[in-house]
Amino acid sequence: MERAEAYGFSGAMSGAFLLSCLLFAAVSRRQRGPYMDEVFHVPQAQAYCHGRFLQWDPMITTLPGLYLLSVGVVKPAAWLLGWTGSVVCSVGMLRFINLLFSAGNLYLLYLLLFKIHQKNKAVSGFQRILSALTLAMFPTLYFFTFLYYTDPGSAFFTLFSYLMCLYGNHKTSALLGFCGFMFRQTNIVWTVFCAGNVVAEKLNEAWKIELQKKKDEKISSRKGSFSDLTRVLQFLVEYLLSPKNLVTLTALTWPYIILVSLFFVFVFINGGIVVGDRSSHEACLHFPQLFYFLSFTVFFSFPHLLTPTKIRKFLLSLRKHPVQYSLITVISLFLIWKFTYVHKYLLADNRHYTFYIWRKVFQRHELVKYLLVPVYIFAGWSFADTLKSKSIFWILMYFVCLLAVTVPQKLLEFRYFILPFLIYRLNIPFLSLYRQLLELAFYILVNAVTFYLFLNRTFQWENSDEVQRFMW
Repeated sequence: MERAEAYGFSGAMSGAFLLSCLLFAAVSRRQRGPYMDEVFHVPQAQAYCHGRFLQWDPMITTLPGLYLLSVGVVKPAAWLLGWTGSVVCSVGMLRFINLLFSAGNLYLLYLLLFKIHQKNKAVSGFQRILSALTLAMFPTLYFFTFLYYTDPGSAFFTLFSYLMCLYGNHKTSALLGFCGFMFRQTNIVWTVFCAGNVVAEKLNEAWKIELQKKKDEKISSRKGSFSDLTRVLQFLVEYLLSPKNLVTLTALTWPYIILVSLFFVFVFINGGIVVGDRSSHEACLHFPQLFYFLSFTVFFSFPHLLTPTKIRKFLLSLRKHPVQYSLITVISLFLIWKFTYVHKYLLADNRHYTFYIWRKVFQRHELVKYLLVPVYIFAGWSFADTLKSKSIFWILMYFVCLLAVTVPQKLLEFRYFILPFLIYRLNIPFLSLYRQLLELAFYILVNAVTFYLFLNRTFQWENSDEVQRFMW
């Protein structure tokens, strides 16, 4: 990192943290008590603060990583600064933990961008700083910086694990993956993703050797025709069936294998992935979640995915491959018909964006969910097109993890999309400076609208005296 870039990033990080502190103060003044899921998280953390580690609220569905870390930070800080009484582990103090995670996420995002795109000499330091700042302000993640939720910490440990994986420190990566798992059980998928990075790298090396043996055949390690994909899959099966290759891959990924094995032991002992109340967290094959994620990604990455050039390329692809797209359309319609689920929270809780999207779009007519299939297909094509710089093995590995983390979820909840979105955005090429600024301005606008609604447009339910606030 050059000195000018280091100074620039330090300034950007300091400015972002100061802005977040001011916003944190505004949120804390308006909403002093626990709100939404904080009603469960805050008392649980306070019980741990008072040494009651055997006390557990059965309504909490995640492991106690957030509460353990909070006690580990707040208690020493209180001892050093001489804090006593109610200020220790107060709502504000616990929320501040996520403010620290947010600063850590900005730093990790910058380091990840630097590592992933280090071979691209055309990217300037200013572009890296701007992109890291933009992703740190990603609206769905940034909002929960100011409440006592698991999302900022979950993102921090997962991103840190990914960074260590890219640097080849796999033991540390697996340990950080365990920390991420303690914040949210589904983060085990991103441990598999880190192991998959190692496997994809070895596969790509072997595939290049295979290509050298067949120079006369037009096979590519990038995204290609259907026949090329068939050849790649055939090679993949042959490679993974070789005992020698399996021993090599096991030697490289054993820390991740141990962690995934512990996960399965946990699931067996616990009787499922969810701890506590499982009535509202039933696993199912909710395939349209993939379509929702792709649409969500197009919305928040429109400078990358929704451009006139991409639309023209998509129409050209549509004209060249009508049979393939017809088959994809039929499959998509079938998946929507047979596997669309509507969670009771989605229909009942009017404090979230998803409630209004579902009511204003999907509930307007029974056919709307089918009419959106062309949008989903374009979103999927554009999404895959931006990843064409990655090897086919990396893409396959990422899509497997994406399916694993989205499809089993019955509830349409944008927080579940945070990590797959961030990992996708970290790995696509940089935009021009103008488009980067456009993306940052869009994120700031969405954040400004969301915080304005949360702070100023309160309302009440007929059967409750509590003040309700709009949020993600």
